[in-house]
Amino acid sequence: MRRIADFQFGRRAGEALFPEETTFSYSITKRIRYANLGKTRLVTVRAGDGRLTLGYLAAERLHAFLEAPKNRVVVMKDAVPFILDGKTAMTKHVIASDPEIMAKDEVLVVDEVDNLLATGMAVLSGTELIEFSYGTAVKVRQGKNQQ
Repeated sequence: MRRIADFQFGRRAGEALFPEETTFSYSITKRIRYANLGKTRLVTVRAGDGRLTLGYLAAERLHAFLEAPKNRVVVMKDAVPFILDGKTAMTKHVIASDPEIMAKDEVLVVDEVDNLLATGMAVLSGTELIEFSYGTAVKVRQGKNQQ
């Protein structure tokens, strides 16, 4: 799991995401499906491609580990209340993003001062997130108010 996280989010991200007390749940095919810290889900392993989807706790741990602007999509303050509640982030609200983001990457949605708002999947690349003025930017999986 740590190696998958290192591949997906960068060197040593696995250590930041998965402390020693992490537990795992397995699918009926005996593959890791979920990683949990206590009773809280950290990540889910996507069955289709083996990549990780982040729960809010994992997003907090990753946010603390990665330096801005790595893996971040920055939204304007008008959109903050909606994203905190888990609503979709729209491209017209994006004011900055990591240019290395690729479509379908797991990203951290933050406000202008780098407060973590939510975690989700980018629909577009990092440069497209800024260039486009309509449509979905990030499909939010979990906002801070949904914990």
